[in-house]
Amino acid sequence: MSKFEVVLLFSPELGSKNLKSDIDKFKDYIKDNSGTIINEEDWGLRDLSYSINKFKKAFYNFIQIEISGNSLDKIKKDLNQSDNILRYLFIKVDKHQELPTKLKYEKK
Repeated sequence: MSKFEVVLLFSPELGSKNLKSDIDKFKDYIKDNSGTIINEEDWGLRDLSYSINKFKKAFYNFIQIEISGNSLDKIKKDLNQSDNILRYLFIKVDKHQELPTKLKYEKK
């Protein structure tokens, strides 16, 4: 199992119920593909550096996972088909960063 840190950017048009539902759906993808969720952090609604699909803000979510690299392709395929996820980034790490991150407490 490899360690990854994932950042998900969700559409700002989502309500809190739908946002939680989409995050839970992502967690289920991880669990269904024999992965484990180590930690997670909600970074809230933040400005984007550039417009994505005419949005200037997005809900950021940071999740630390352990999963095999082969399973990641299936998950990425599902993420690409989601209308509510604007962008995602998987970063392979040797050791997970300690939480809470500085970004969690940074002014929005």
